[in-house]
Amino acid sequence: MRVRALFAVPALALVATIAPGCGGDDAVLTIYSGREFALISPILERFSEETGIGIEVRDGTTADLALQIEAEGDNSPADIFLSQSPGAVGFLDAQGRLAALPDDVLRAVAEEDRAPDGHWVGVTGRVRTLVFSTEAFTDDELPGSVLDLVGDERFRGQLGIAPGNASFQDFVTGLRAELGDDTALEYLEGLAALEPEIFPNNVAILEAVNRGEITAGLINHYYWFEAAVEDPDQPSALHFFDDGDLGSMMLITAASVLETTDNAEDANRLVRFLLEEEAQTYFAEETLEYPLAAGVAPAEGLFPLGDIVSSRVSFAELGELDSTIQLIADSGLSG
Repeated sequence: MRVRALFAVPALALVATIAPGCGGDDAVLTIYSGREFALISPILERFSEETGIGIEVRDGTTADLALQIEAEGDNSPADIFLSQSPGAVGFLDAQGRLAALPDDVLRAVAEEDRAPDGHWVGVTGRVRTLVFSTEAFTDDELPGSVLDLVGDERFRGQLGIAPGNASFQDFVTGLRAELGDDTALEYLEGLAALEPEIFPNNVAILEAVNRGEITAGLINHYYWFEAAVEDPDQPSALHFFDDGDLGSMMLITAASVLETTDNAEDANRLVRFLLEEEAQTYFAEETLEYPLAAGVAPAEGLFPLGDIVSSRVSFAELGELDSTIQLIADSGLSG
């Protein structure tokens, strides 16, 4: 098995090849992946070993890759798009860029974890949450709703946000779907008025809280759990908002096959593989995300989803990525 970086691509971070061992055929799938290459490469290597199918991965941010596929149009070399968030696949589906997945692939997950039109499927789940400094707050001192962060002077200059990150963008799209654009914009402007600290991603927010540079930040749950493996005594904890609150929104990583692929059979085979027990166990144990298929249980130590009671926003509502990005920019938040 060889993993080899080939070259950098403008707007994309990396192109890499996963080559099958001896005996493989000449089939190669091109994956545009919004998921970090180091995170997904082990499971893609297993697929390649098992099937003899080679893989080329173009690695970048989910939003950039979705816009790249749209710009490439019918000439896109992508066979598969792996998205860190549901908004990007919703955007591409709205542009007519995604193909219908086989029924058995769709049935591998619950109805709420797949596209209503069958054009993408959830692979894992992440829950939005508030990480906070345990030196600054106790859990019961924090707001019951993410909407109540606005106007709370305790967070002035002390709240970490990553407006350029795909998960924050999907959170905003969920706000738009549930509250309408005007109310969503008003909320974002309220966050901006708190003079938050702007970070490139969730990890940077968590690290800043742990260093005492800020007292709280909006992130996905699994970053804290990953850090806790390395440092069980980190000076932070997670606050989940009240039952059904938009601040505890469930965001799903998604897999889709491009309408323009000339290798739909192998592409569907890979998506199916991601929903089987081996891959779902890998994601549960290695990325500490919530598995969505194959009856795999979450990793030990994660809060059961039933305890968090996170809110769910329909995939169908998450197709206006460009509009969400513009709304964030209009609010004064920048990343």
